[in-house]
Amino acid sequence: MEVFELFIDEESLDSGIQAISIVENPAIEEDFIALKAQKVELAEINAEKRILMGPALIPDKKIYRRNELGEEYEIFFSEDTVRKASQLFLSRGNQNNSTLEHEYALKGMSVVESWIVEDENKDKSALYNLGMPKGTWMVSVKVNNDEVWEEFVKTGKVKGFSIEGYFSDSSNRPKESVEEDLCADCFEELQAEYALLEAVAALEEQVELESYGGYPESASNNAKLGIKRNKEVNNKCATQVGKVRAQQLARKEKFTVPTLKRIYSYLSRAEAYYDPAKPEACGTISYLLWGGKSMKNWVESKLKGLDELDG
Repeated sequence: MEVFELFIDEESLDSGIQAISIVENPAIEEDFIALKAQKVELAEINAEKRILMGPALIPDKKIYRRNELGEEYEIFFSEDTVRKASQLFLSRGNQNNSTLEHEYALKGMSVVESWIVEDENKDKSALYNLGMPKGTWMVSVKVNNDEVWEEFVKTGKVKGFSIEGYFSDSSNRPKESVEEDLCADCFEELQAEYALLEAVAALEEQVELESYGGYPESASNNAKLGIKRNKEVNNKCATQVGKVRAQQLARKEKFTVPTLKRIYSYLSRAEAYYDPAKPEACGTISYLLWGGKSMKNWVESKLKGLDELDG
């Protein structure tokens, strides 16, 4: 079985860890522990701290994977990559991004502690008999979501952490995405199609609809990066719709369900033209203007939660 090392491209806002998921079967095969309160003397009460502690990434641990073609392989992260991933996760403000089983976005969960194990015998994790090796990225997550705590943590339905993110690998396998220069006309047709959809929607959406926000900071950062790069190429890489969408994301505006559906549909089709190795390509810039991969994942999760995802 082939083994691939995964790396972080620090120049790409998509690269790195976007969120931490609580799952039943963590890929790194290590459970978290639920920390319950000791007596709070000043308040004179007993209350649960609702803090989960566990490893987010263990260096050099082989993790089994199987792709859509049925090909089996293993991946691993070096100690250096684990450290970089932990730092970028916090520096990009992703500590409040969490999901359940990588499918449903959760509210009320925050990473409140993050550290790298330097000495497996003296580390804080050793106090709880976790026995994590040197270089492990440990996190403590505060759970302020009553439903998650009562229905998933206390019942044991979730047993550990699992990361969500994007990495480069050590293989020389060809990219699965379509290179933009192979079908420039296709990309232009896609842009025109969504400009038309937006114009039609402006005529149809006359009623007041509930709107939703709270998407990842990385989605806003992607839009800001797209705006910057588009200016550097004389604003040639986006329709007016794309420019407006980027400004909305940069300002962290909320979106109605119909707009979320258009965002998801656009990103699902436009990702074929995204190539971080070509930062000045219009396909890459336009994909960032709409929030990039982190926005696509968030919108997909939000629409699933609202039972609004077609197909």
